[in-house]
Amino acid sequence: MYLIAIGIIVYASMIVEAVRAARNEHAQLARGGRGPEGDVYAIMRVAYPGAFLVMLVEGTLRGLPPAPLIAAGAALFVAAKALKWWAIQSLGQAWTFRIIVIPGVSLVAEGPYRYLRHPNYVAVIGELVAVALVTGAPVAGPIATMFFGALIARRVAV
Repeated sequence: MYLIAIGIIVYASMIVEAVRAARNEHAQLARGGRGPEGDVYAIMRVAYPGAFLVMLVEGTLRGLPPAPLIAAGAALFVAAKALKWWAIQSLGQAWTFRIIVIPGVSLVAEGPYRYLRHPNYVAVIGELVAVALVTGAPVAGPIATMFFGALIARRVAV
């Protein structure tokens, strides 16, 4: 039951974010936005939910992790979500899952963007590490996090 609750929390928040991203994407495209060549979004849209799924599966097979790992993971997850939503709020309609560039619009330099170039990606890595901890996924967690981190690095380069 514990891992089902974790799955519900992870995927429900992902759905809320997806709905907002889709709405913002339509607004960005309507304003003349375009996506760059070479984006890895098609892979990311499968890898992101898949990363959490493999951690949940490993957690189911291994059983509950120790309470301190659960507590640390839960705290990290809350912190990562707070950072992500600060970034989302700071970007407003500019926040999407896809990279969409509107010609002539400058970069946002407010909120967490004052301190970090890519706070949303920092938050995503935090979410992955957090879920690895709360599910007790010492194999799938690091592999999924490193794989998704490589996708993020590729995306930043785009």
